[in-house]
Amino acid sequence: MRTLLNLIWLVLSGFWLAVGYVVTGIVCCVLIITIPWGLASFRIANYALWPFGRTVVDRPGSGAPSVIGNVIWIVVAGIWLAIAHAVSGVALCVTIIGIPLGIANFKMIPVSLMPLGKEIVPAP
Repeated sequence: MRTLLNLIWLVLSGFWLAVGYVVTGIVCCVLIITIPWGLASFRIANYALWPFGRTVVDRPGSGAPSVIGNVIWIVVAGIWLAIAHAVSGVALCVTIIGIPLGIANFKMIPVSLMPLGKEIVPAP
């Protein structure tokens, strides 16, 4: 079932969301000082391609630097990516088949707002 949901997700919204994260990651890596945000963006792009069967957890040992970095991320790129997830989630929830995909979009909003100090792991 996860594979089927992931394939439908990839076609309907996952590819475009991943492209948004990759573009954001490239921009962050070009601006040398923002490389940590770029790497986090690439991790989330991978998660945006294939989200079912994986979950986001807090990384142990991430402290104040990740909090400060997340505040900067929200202002620079996080809000736009969260809006993209919200719009895509609402659009997917219009159809019955898209409801699980819309819910997955809504679950990705927190990590799109605060990617530092998070880790993507297989779901239990």
